[in-house]
Amino acid sequence: MPVPGPGYSITVRVEAPPSTTAAGDLTSAIGRAGGVITAFDVVESHADRIVVDITCNALSADHAGEVTETLEALPGVRVRKVSDRTFLVHLGGKIEVNSRVALANRDDLSRAYTPGVARVCTAIAENPDDARRLTVKRNAVAVVTDGSAVLGLGNIGPEAALPVMEGKAALFKKFAGVNAWPVCLDTQDTEEIIRAVELIAPVYGGINLEDIAAPRCFEIEARLREKLDIPVFHDDQHGTAIVVLGALRNALRVVDKDITDCRIVVCGVGAAGSAIIRLLQNKTPADIIAVDINGIVHSGRGDSDENLQNIAASTNNEGRTGALSDAVREADVFIGVSAPNLLSADDVATMNSDAIVFALANPDPEIDPLAAQQHATVVATGRSDYPNQINNVLAFPGMFRGLLDAHAREITDDMMLAASNAIADVVDSDRINASFIIPSVFDSAVSPAVADAVKKAALAGKPAGATSGGGSSLPWSMAEDLDF
Repeated sequence: MPVPGPGYSITVRVEAPPSTTAAGDLTSAIGRAGGVITAFDVVESHADRIVVDITCNALSADHAGEVTETLEALPGVRVRKVSDRTFLVHLGGKIEVNSRVALANRDDLSRAYTPGVARVCTAIAENPDDARRLTVKRNAVAVVTDGSAVLGLGNIGPEAALPVMEGKAALFKKFAGVNAWPVCLDTQDTEEIIRAVELIAPVYGGINLEDIAAPRCFEIEARLREKLDIPVFHDDQHGTAIVVLGALRNALRVVDKDITDCRIVVCGVGAAGSAIIRLLQNKTPADIIAVDINGIVHSGRGDSDENLQNIAASTNNEGRTGALSDAVREADVFIGVSAPNLLSADDVATMNSDAIVFALANPDPEIDPLAAQQHATVVATGRSDYPNQINNVLAFPGMFRGLLDAHAREITDDMMLAASNAIADVVDSDRINASFIIPSVFDSAVSPAVADAVKKAALAGKPAGATSGGGSSLPWSMAEDLDF
């Protein structure tokens, strides 16, 4: 069941009588209302009153209101102010631009800007590839969305999507030192999105597509990969698939099963589910059964969606039909990237012994993890308040760090598989167990390991003698000195 968490953390400033029981009365009231106190600070003390800041976690915005009303109802207590700590984090945005060079005097200005900058502009004009060395392009990613599929909120538009894209940019910087910037486009027309990204691409070393609805996202990514000479990565697809595959590799180690013997059910065949299926197919499982809102995907359904047609043609070897409950019977693995409360404990009981359940719908999974644990050996979710959190932040920062360091121009399955293996390998044999199949998102070893693996895979895939670009016009040997 959901528990109060920091996503709904509030700080309530209250006035209370200066009695010896005041603190106990306030904390007891919050406890009765179901809040979890994380801080209690006396900010003013007077002969006739005390002023206290109480910080607590709630279940929802409505629940936070109930906690506040409970305090207000205490005799002699007045609520002065309620601050939503999540909204406070977002005031003024979460990212900013800082200069990497000193600008303290005229000499600094002459080199960083005019007149010295003209020499650098000329060098890039003569050889555009030098932009990868001499500008922010060498370490910059655009986080591009149209706001059509944001989190579980749906089509909320570019302005409302911006806080998520800012958060993504902050994670890029925090975990991999990559400069990322939100690009929220005020269009959901496929051609306009593709053209807009083409037009901004010269500034960036990579494009991270984010929260663009399926099936439009598939065409946008495919065509941009054809048009651009920088990597294009739709994180909702491939970031999820990379982390899921890494977690699954370790889960199978725990239950001592080989993926080639496993029947895997993937519930949800939008952007994430489709990419998971395609990456899993590199590991040749015994079978994959895809399930969407209309039931098991099979060639006899007559789907007009090209993505579903392709999935039907390459999965479901036995031609199963029916609902999700029919799909999971005698399956070894369930991977859910769909909607809450679709799977029951009774369904999990029909799976093979030592079943693996990845219920990744957020914030509410396909099955309550505690219910899944009644019959499954390994359970993972997308939530931070249960063991085995499968989160894209394990993949995308290190993925782009490796791509940028290799001056890669494309992304391949080999690179994604390398990233997946790197994530799995962070959990060594001394630590792996049913409750620890995937490293923490704060494990400092993850991003460097992913970056190194992706860089090696990218460089291994380049033709012999290939470089990151054509001959440089830089003076002396700076073409090498300024490279990564």
